[in-house]
Amino acid sequence: MPVDLASDSVGRLSESLAAAAPDALVNCVGATGGDPVRLAEVNARGPAVLCAPLLRARPTARLVHLGSAAEYGPQTDRVPASESAATRPVTVYGATKLAGTVTVSDSGLDALVLRVGNPVGAGAPASGLPGRVCALLRKTGTGPDVVLRLGDLSAYRDFVDVRDVARAVERAVTAPGPLPPVLNVGGGEAVLGRDLVHRLADTAGFRGRIEEQGTGSARSEHISWQCSDISAAAEVLGWQPTYSLARSLEALWSAGAHLEGDRPA
Repeated sequence: MPVDLASDSVGRLSESLAAAAPDALVNCVGATGGDPVRLAEVNARGPAVLCAPLLRARPTARLVHLGSAAEYGPQTDRVPASESAATRPVTVYGATKLAGTVTVSDSGLDALVLRVGNPVGAGAPASGLPGRVCALLRKTGTGPDVVLRLGDLSAYRDFVDVRDVARAVERAVTAPGPLPPVLNVGGGEAVLGRDLVHRLADTAGFRGRIEEQGTGSARSEHISWQCSDISAAAEVLGWQPTYSLARSLEALWSAGAHLEGDRPA
């Protein structure tokens, strides 16, 4: 029975969980954009609606919840953030994701939050820099006369391949407990946004010009540098990223071409 964590009742979800009787549950539901009400409904209310009925229906089930590195907020000393770092989100997105993490961690369940960096790879949404640039390149073309106009690209971010994220989730579901409440999942490297854009453009065969005009995203204005310390995930889950950024960008661009080829004429 389909349920909607942003709007369905706890009672409806309790019925679904009791019928499914899961040994483990992975919550990938989340919103990265939209107005504050939508972000709160999905990122904060959603985990709360999920945890209470799961505790009643399947108290021994493991819950793996996808959090976000945006929960940390600014990293002024440019030192990768460990799981014990202060959480000081400066955006509505980061604050609502942190609310979800707190709810999951305090739920009484066998729960683990994977605090994910910036996922990149096939299917990356246009709400993030790689997906947005990929969509623009598809729209404008890659010829020598094309000018790609973007905002400021001086922010650094920690990018992690979506396939590595999936593998971390698999490890989290099957790892013997007890587990820590939060583990970072990222690439472990701060990458300049400008470098990522130019590498993606090279992957696409772009021969035009890239210009930076005005400011970047609201989050980039507040957080100029972000990177996660992923050593705990290696120790606890035996996990580390295996896909290079180059391979992630190749997968992102190739997936877009495949989708275009599937469109009806």
